[in-house]
Amino acid sequence: MINFLPVRIGLRYARAKRKNHFISFISFSSIAGLALGVAVLITVLSVMNGFDRELRQRILGMVPHATLWGTPNLTDWQEEAEIVKTIKGVTGVAPHVQAQVMFQSGSNVHGALLNGIEPNLEAKISIINEHIVSGSLEALNEQSFGIILGQQLANSLRVKLGDKVTALLPEANVSIAGITPRLKRFTLVGTFEVGAELDSSLAYIHINDAVKLKRIPKGQIEALRIEFDDLFQAPFLIWDIARAVPGQNRVSDWTKTHGNLFQAIQMEKTMIGLLLLLIIAVAAFNIVSTLVMVVTDKQTDIAILRTMGLTSTQVMWVFIVQGVFIGTLGTLVGLVLGVTMALNVSEIIAGLESLLNTQFLNSDVYFISYLPSELNWQDVKVILTSAFIMTVTATIYPAWRASKVQPAEALRYE
Repeated sequence: MINFLPVRIGLRYARAKRKNHFISFISFSSIAGLALGVAVLITVLSVMNGFDRELRQRILGMVPHATLWGTPNLTDWQEEAEIVKTIKGVTGVAPHVQAQVMFQSGSNVHGALLNGIEPNLEAKISIINEHIVSGSLEALNEQSFGIILGQQLANSLRVKLGDKVTALLPEANVSIAGITPRLKRFTLVGTFEVGAELDSSLAYIHINDAVKLKRIPKGQIEALRIEFDDLFQAPFLIWDIARAVPGQNRVSDWTKTHGNLFQAIQMEKTMIGLLLLLIIAVAAFNIVSTLVMVVTDKQTDIAILRTMGLTSTQVMWVFIVQGVFIGTLGTLVGLVLGVTMALNVSEIIAGLESLLNTQFLNSDVYFISYLPSELNWQDVKVILTSAFIMTVTATIYPAWRASKVQPAEALRYE
């Protein structure tokens, strides 16, 4: 039969008012330290998860998960696209032509990546259609040599809908008049804004216009852009596609173009999590100090309990229960504070920015202009488990010392 007496005594010790106020202060510090550590850890990891989500939804939503390049071109891309669609995990395929160009409007000049797309198919592999702020993606179908620019790029060139933009390609025309740069004038038919650096470095034109601009043979394209249901499988599935499509084709995926940024966020999340766990470790060390002083203060009580029949193991459980109670209370307070802050940190930071009339995150420096947050309950579970293990570990030494108290020695001078 389970004896709950040590549990009842331990809980009573934890709730009792002490004459020694210093011990009470140390106990309160342990609870506050654990609460602070758990709350900060939940909040910071939620913010890191938010950055990870924004990276996947914004930047990786605008760039392809993987690309199949021809050598130099794909000669029958419709048939090859059908082959790609048969690969398990593929959710979208779209034709693609790409060029590095220099845009000019008046005296304003800015470099960017020009993408030739099929508007009806692009919406299946990209989020651009969800972030059009003026004009429309379908306008590329309606007007020959129309162009859609990122909002920051359009602002840099100081152009608006209907204005002309000249694209200069890094190639030259050789004629009897000499060598002249290749250039083409486009009409601005739309702008997009995803709140990332891509707003200043991307432009879109119709695939047919891109083929003419780069002088690719009719019916051919440079590449197929591919989207998967799981972007983390892209580095593996793209090789299945390369083997399935005839020809000596080249492949690339998002880990080669934006993988470093994603890995940096993951590494920062791991390192920050480990560093913040030290706060919980310090609070757990305070529990050791608290219980050691409690054991010293309660030696007479321990001796009386031993003479009344409590075994050394049961005495250990008295102080283990007391330490676990302190740790659990601090952890639960931290859980409530951390979840509350994680769910509202974006609004809190926005309020502080408004109050202080400043901006903590500038989209010109960072790829977003606000502090994102995404609460991951798996992270919360790991944090709570870690805090509980540290708390239990911290109680073992003081509880062991309590079990070694000799009744005769403790009561000698009483």
